[in-house]
Amino acid sequence: MSWSEDKLHKWLAQQGASPLLRGSKGHDASVLKRPLGREVLCADQVILGVHCELNAPPRSVGRKAAARALSDIAATAAKPRALLLAVRAPASCSERTIREWIRGVQEEARKAGAWLCGGDLACADGPAALCVTAVGDFSSSGKPPGRDRARPGDYLVLTGPVGGSRLGRHMRIQPRIEAGHRLHRVHGAKAMMDVSDGLAWDLFRLCRASCVRGILERVPLHRDALRAARTSGTSAISHGMHDGEDHELLATLSEEGLSSAQRDTSSCLSSLTVIGRVTEGRGLLLGEDVTGGRPRSWSPDEGGWRHG
Repeated sequence: MSWSEDKLHKWLAQQGASPLLRGSKGHDASVLKRPLGREVLCADQVILGVHCELNAPPRSVGRKAAARALSDIAATAAKPRALLLAVRAPASCSERTIREWIRGVQEEARKAGAWLCGGDLACADGPAALCVTAVGDFSSSGKPPGRDRARPGDYLVLTGPVGGSRLGRHMRIQPRIEAGHRLHRVHGAKAMMDVSDGLAWDLFRLCRASCVRGILERVPLHRDALRAARTSGTSAISHGMHDGEDHELLATLSEEGLSSAQRDTSSCLSSLTVIGRVTEGRGLLLGEDVTGGRPRSWSPDEGGWRHG
């Protein structure tokens, strides 16, 4: 029996209204109160069978869909404000499953200080998918961080260890919202992005956008990278560079900014690690501590996640 859009709408109408709403509850478009700063928008999605297992617990699927978008908000040093959720589900999907997806998105939004304010439901054949649009406030007066703002002389930093996320962490993403805020607002990070498609590939793309060369001198390995290496036949370093879905923040800091960040006692930066530096040139160079031998250039053919 097919799930019912009308029944889900009636269920949603029974949920509490977001305090952000200034328009009617249940309208096709949500009218929100005025933002505090410049608005930041992004969209991300979870497709069952691509971004998670087909049998993944529904509520954790909703949380992941929200967290992926919130992680992009974190990389702009913005404060999350509102989420929209678009669901595509086959007729065979149960209404309970869809409710659990929505609850998962709601829970993750509230953890980040945001609200689920609207969305869309559609029935279609094929794999189920959840697309989340996130809205944030960037309240600083200066230019927001971006992947095109790395400069020669900067240090490359990472907010936590990477690798082995498919052992379970890919379903328990922790958007580094406070870390992004402090790295930019307090310590002056100008280039920043979250590591979703693999550390090496994402760092390569940051350097390409900034027209600089990155030197990767260290890869802080998560214990999951070491666990994965025991059975995969692939080194822990390779897992750390290429697995992706770590959603740690990669940022660049000046020497003064790095010194300031290293003195920061905030828990959100307790695992901050210097992983390399930025120089004149192009591309990504792997240092000898990463290669276990001579430094060499990294090629995008070596790993990382790409659609298509």
